[in-house]
Amino acid sequence: MALGEREKTARAAETFDRELLDLPPTARWREWMNRVEAVIFAAGEPVGMDVLQRLVGRDCSIELLIEDIREELRTRPYDIVRVAGGFQHRTRAAYADAIRAASRIDEAAAGLSPAQALVLMTIAYFQPLTRSELSAFIGREVSRDTIGQLRHAGFITSGPRSPQPGAPYTYITTDAFLSHFGFETLRDLPDIEKLEDAGLLDREKLLADIPGAVEAIEEEEDGAG
Repeated sequence: MALGEREKTARAAETFDRELLDLPPTARWREWMNRVEAVIFAAGEPVGMDVLQRLVGRDCSIELLIEDIREELRTRPYDIVRVAGGFQHRTRAAYADAIRAASRIDEAAAGLSPAQALVLMTIAYFQPLTRSELSAFIGREVSRDTIGQLRHAGFITSGPRSPQPGAPYTYITTDAFLSHFGFETLRDLPDIEKLEDAGLLDREKLLADIPGAVEAIEEEEDGAG
């Protein structure tokens, strides 16, 4: 941002009236609601609490404000949800088919392949992991193509280098992963101990729960070879 633009931004922040003390309480609350909803609506990613707090008075509760906005949206086809550490407008699941029909989302972009889902889930629970560690968890070689596809989708990124010989990169999930799947933090993933107790993280049972996962991985390896 050029110096002139930064100065304009700083000046606008200084003159922005957060408190709205000239308005009666009801009108003040309504204006705060409108501001918060407008910023969330315009944002391309979840908006953090710190950003929203700059829009309202010091004594205003963002949590209560969001509750009131959501109450007004109860009859609308979209809602404000908390994901990836912030707030975002999301259409309701009931209208997913209508949105797909209107935008003609192709099948490849609409979801992950079994192989991709298997690798992504493993990274989500056990990150940071190297590609060799991923392969050990899954029991089959994880192709670079699979890693590349998940990176291209924005779901994973490079993590810290592993202390293993050669210091290979590890992989971790991103905020885009949290946002896409509706998690606020990784703590919102299904309880790992319950999954382990149920045997769902056992390699054989895990692969059995994702039909065609092994075959899909083998096909990816053949295509990459």
